Amino acid sequence: MRILQVSAELFPLLKTGGLADIAGALPLALMAEGQDARVLLPGFPAIVAGVRDLAPVADFNAPWGERFGLRAGHIAIDGAPAIRAYVIDAPALYDRPGNPYEDTARQPYADNHRRFALLGWAAAQLAKGLDPAWQPEVVHAHDWHAALAPAYIAFARQAGPNRDLRVGTVFTVHNLAYQGIFAPWHFTDLGLPGPAFHMNGLEYHGQVSFMKAGLYFADRLTTVSPTYALEIQTPEQGCGLDGLLRQRSGALTGILNAVDDKVWNPASDAALVQGYHTPEGRHMAGKARCKAVLQHQLGLAERPDAPLFILVSRLTEQKGLHLVLGGIDALLAQGGQLALLGSGEAWLEEAFRQRAAAAPESVSVTIGYNETLAHQLFGGGDVTLVPSLFEPCGLTQMYGLKYGSLPLVRRVGGLADTVVDSTLEDMASGEATGFVFDRFDAADYERALRRAFALYQRAPDWRRVRGHAMRRPADWATAAAQYIDVYRQSME
Repeated sequence: MRILQVSAELFPLLKTGGLADIAGALPLALMAEGQDARVLLPGFPAIVAGVRDLAPVADFNAPWGERFGLRAGHIAIDGAPAIRAYVIDAPALYDRPGNPYEDTARQPYADNHRRFALLGWAAAQLAKGLDPAWQPEVVHAHDWHAALAPAYIAFARQAGPNRDLRVGTVFTVHNLAYQGIFAPWHFTDLGLPGPAFHMNGLEYHGQVSFMKAGLYFADRLTTVSPTYALEIQTPEQGCGLDGLLRQRSGALTGILNAVDDKVWNPASDAALVQGYHTPEGRHMAGKARCKAVLQHQLGLAERPDAPLFILVSRLTEQKGLHLVLGGIDALLAQGGQLALLGSGEAWLEEAFRQRAAAAPESVSVTIGYNETLAHQLFGGGDVTLVPSLFEPCGLTQMYGLKYGSLPLVRRVGGLADTVVDSTLEDMASGEATGFVFDRFDAADYERALRRAFALYQRAPDWRRVRGHAMRRPADWATAAAQYIDVYRQSME
């Protein structure tokens, strides 16, 4: 199949979160299964710089009248097959300070509706034959940034020369909480017919919802874990769209994210001072060295006996970080250390900075994002904290599993699908891989902390659970096969 994947970011060119990791790994996994997969990306500076041999393909008009270019090249990732990439040439929209979505003051750009409508619009133009040398059979749009692509294609099928357009559309929800909501007067910029602004369309409480467009108009829907696919159909997790998701439940599939073994592999990770792997813990000396070097690097007390808890996350309340803040005293009292890497809400950044300043040998806080340090934290850490209020899939707990940094998670979304609690029964069966708590409150979180400390004191049991965790399959071949099945369904 000819598959066009549409996303706002892609690792290793541009990353603000887990979406980029998936967008970078899935095309390679599809190509490994014999599929013709290409990507469409906005022309952010980091993307333009990272796509090689860019050459013009065609020019096209945006719905609001401006003319833009489409260029094509390829992305080469450390020996992997090159990914063919289309890039939208629109410096006035994409070449800006800040991150892809916000300015330097962390305010969303006022014309984000145009910036990301253009991404979906370009996908639809490719579906209609903008590139005479290649036309997709399936357009796969990721999250709200690309969500107008299915809407544009759905209306193109109803109009004039495109009435026979045979292109399947798939829309993946990575996080339903971020929906791309815009004021109603922006609808006129989008190039959609009037009936699209309707409760059976983009209209959402009088506003325009890009997310709703994808959910309503795509032929098939996916999200990033089976449990999250069920949760988003409930009022508690549906973010106001649960009714539509229940209506479309027959088109919705939960496909668990995977881990790119070429990027996340403790045996070959160049970011680690020494690689390691396990059968039954016999080749784990490298992890002990990674921990010692990390402690020194971060200014923590170099204590091999201190369990090192790591947190690599956006700093938002969704991630349960007030539980981590509230539990730091208990963590330190039991002899643990905490190392954090992330950025987000100002009050959380400042609160963690204060805790690090008060106990510099036990708490390290790095504000921002550093890919190398992230790998080193998983390589040296003993426990990965992911106590989220909700979590569509989560990748940090999967990296923790892979690197033997046992995840401590709340039983929700993809966390529930990937981590098995270290109960006596699950340890005996060889299934335990971490620590799981249920209620989103301090008491349940701190009970899970105590269980982590208790297991750490039982070294043979700790090594056994760590071995289970590191051997847990998380391969892209399985996920790719599921996506291919969904693509075929979208074309029926």
